[in-house]
Amino acid sequence: MKTDSRLSGVLHALLHMAEHPGPMTSDALARCLGTHPVVVRRTMGLLRKAGLVGADRGHAGGWRIKADLHAVTLRDLHEALGEPALFAVGNRSERPSCLVEQAVNAALDQAFDEAEALLMERFAAVSLAQLAEDFARRHQAHRNGATG
Repeated sequence: MKTDSRLSGVLHALLHMAEHPGPMTSDALARCLGTHPVVVRRTMGLLRKAGLVGADRGHAGGWRIKADLHAVTLRDLHEALGEPALFAVGNRSERPSCLVEQAVNAALDQAFDEAEALLMERFAAVSLAQLAEDFARRHQAHRNGATG
């Protein structure tokens, strides 16, 4: 099953950017993410349009976070990415003539809507600052020789 990992990639990039003392180039972010700089530029363009990042041009330029990490939530990022589908599961047909399939679609649609609402509520409760704090704890534990 194909998955959309853009939200995960954006979170990864933003946390690297938050830890970096200055702007990060598309090339540097691409190395962090194991992708191509064009992918980074396209994604950062969406975040710039949402007012979450900015770009410094010229020598020592690159991408930087403009928004307060405490104010930016996973939901904000999901929306900035164009609200990609959360589930790879769907109805066999969107306009079935079969009454059985209509009943199946109604049940699945209700379940998907409820699950998406719950997930969006959770996304709205998790900030970039919380993720950065979790990373800092993990990094410190790693430096102290802890595993897991």
